[in-house]
Amino acid sequence: MTTATDATSLSNGATAMIAADTPTEPIPANTTKRSLAAASIGNLCEIYDFAIFGFSVPVLSQHFFPNADPVTALLSTFGAYGVAFLARPFGGLLFGMMADRVGRIAVLSVSIWLMALGTMVIGLLPVYASIGVAAPILLVLCRCAQGLAMGGETTGNSAFVLESAPPGSRGRWIGWTWFFGYTANAAAALLITILQLSGGAEAYADWIWRVPFLMGGMIGLVGFWLRRTLDDPQEFKDAQQLKETAPEAEQVNSLQSLGRTGKRSIFNVIMVQAPLAVGANMMIAFLYPFLIREGGLSAPSALFSNAAAIMVLAAMMPISGALGDRFGRKPILFAGGLLMALVAFPALMLAASGNVYAAFVGQVMLALGVGLYGGTAFTTMPELFPTAFRATGHAIAYQVGTVLFGGTAPLVAAWLSHRFDPVAPAGYLVFIGIVGAIVARTIPESSQTDLRTSVIH
Repeated sequence: MTTATDATSLSNGATAMIAADTPTEPIPANTTKRSLAAASIGNLCEIYDFAIFGFSVPVLSQHFFPNADPVTALLSTFGAYGVAFLARPFGGLLFGMMADRVGRIAVLSVSIWLMALGTMVIGLLPVYASIGVAAPILLVLCRCAQGLAMGGETTGNSAFVLESAPPGSRGRWIGWTWFFGYTANAAAALLITILQLSGGAEAYADWIWRVPFLMGGMIGLVGFWLRRTLDDPQEFKDAQQLKETAPEAEQVNSLQSLGRTGKRSIFNVIMVQAPLAVGANMMIAFLYPFLIREGGLSAPSALFSNAAAIMVLAAMMPISGALGDRFGRKPILFAGGLLMALVAFPALMLAASGNVYAAFVGQVMLALGVGLYGGTAFTTMPELFPTAFRATGHAIAYQVGTVLFGGTAPLVAAWLSHRFDPVAPAGYLVFIGIVGAIVARTIPESSQTDLRTSVIH
């Protein structure tokens, strides 16, 4: 077994003693596959809850910000969308420290309950016409609850799957969990499309928009049921045993360990996250209203084309992860960043063309770039921290990157489109794609690192 480094603040003597006494038995294949399945489907349930808000931005702006002009109302609702991203670092820090202290599964169970509650309450909220300014305030509070939950979900799920994966398959496993994660986004979009077509635009805007939020609460129960029998990975248990047997003077919490040896990894993860956060949130939260406003597509056509493109993004996750396992993380991140930059302008020009087929092609072009980068980025980020404080380090860095780049992306893109030109947001995508390519050349290669020590020495 690998000895602990100073990142875990343990003495060499204690490490050697535990390494000698702790057996390394292979985990049964059926157990690992069950862990992957439960983590993936649980991820789908929770991300559905989070995503349904983004796809409901146009109708929410009518009900909760009705006194503003259409552009201002849309920007206000995107602001409420971004509030969840401000809450995510707090949720990430809280749940990340919990995950390093009491276990990955405990955090995943709490986060899915909190997400389900926040989502269901949105579906029950009275609108501005009924209670005035209290309506948008309550909407923002529910969105904060979703943000706190998502902060715990992304970190807890990433750490759990990474530490459960067989050797040489970490990228593929993480990719599959995010296949289901982005499938949740597509499912949310398709559900709204079906409800709009079956109920009609007037009925959907009146009350049917609440149905996907109410369903989110029930879906959360499914995710909890799937996770209830899971156990923490053996990698985490072994690392915990090492910490518990260290001399008392050397025992520190995960936040202290992170402050001593993890600062560089925090910076690296924030920068790796930037292109993924911008690209994914542009696809999920910005393009749907963009297709309606600038492309002139009907709401169902815009949603359907966006959902289909997001499925392409989802399919790229395990492909990119497997490529990262085969060729290393850095080359795939570099290629993905460059592809994002190259396709940005033609992708948005096609999206704004007014033709649904051209709009779909444009979105697919962007999905290929974001997906190639993202599938490997999701694996790289938790790999850059050792097991002892992986959840804490990943939570802080990932969520800070998400706030700075993901939560602001739809708002920045909407402002650029309104202030300059409909396809002006493509310039932002070009810039952020180049940033991703540069970052890929500077970070450590993590595909072959030992999870216990990571890249920290």
